[in-house]
Amino acid sequence: MSDLRSAPAPPLHAGDHLRGEDSWPLVVIYADFTCPRCALAHARLRGAAVRVAFRHFAIAAKHPRAVALAGAAEAAGRQGRFWELHDALFADPAHTDDPHLWAHARALGLDLDRFERDRRSEEVLAVVREQTRGGMRAGVAVTPTLIAGATFVAGVPDAELIARLTG
Repeated sequence: MSDLRSAPAPPLHAGDHLRGEDSWPLVVIYADFTCPRCALAHARLRGAAVRVAFRHFAIAAKHPRAVALAGAAEAAGRQGRFWELHDALFADPAHTDDPHLWAHARALGLDLDRFERDRRSEEVLAVVREQTRGGMRAGVAVTPTLIAGATFVAGVPDAELIARLTG
């Protein structure tokens, strides 16, 4: 089982990306698009009846492309396509360099000039930094980290935990 402890649940923020039904249990996930364990957590949560709030935990010192990919996802979000790029990045982790990001953006029908401007903008990078810092303040040290109510899970959620969250 994943590292499990009790911690206060962080409140939702206006900038959180939410997916799932309002009536489902809320899971806040701190993740990084370069993390293979985050991709596995994403796959496990996709099939669960949970409402997911995604937050970036992008640390360039650990993963050099983390901040760039987080910025790309935020830029897609500014055009209403955060979750689509989120899913594409986790589905194809070997292809995250710029030409592949542009291909994803084209496939999603994004305005490429705006996408390029936004993903490198100080405003978008500030969102990524603030979410990462917020995770640190909440006690996040590894990716993925999930917070559901007072349950704080460092690592990939297993079937038992997902059953507890949804049951």
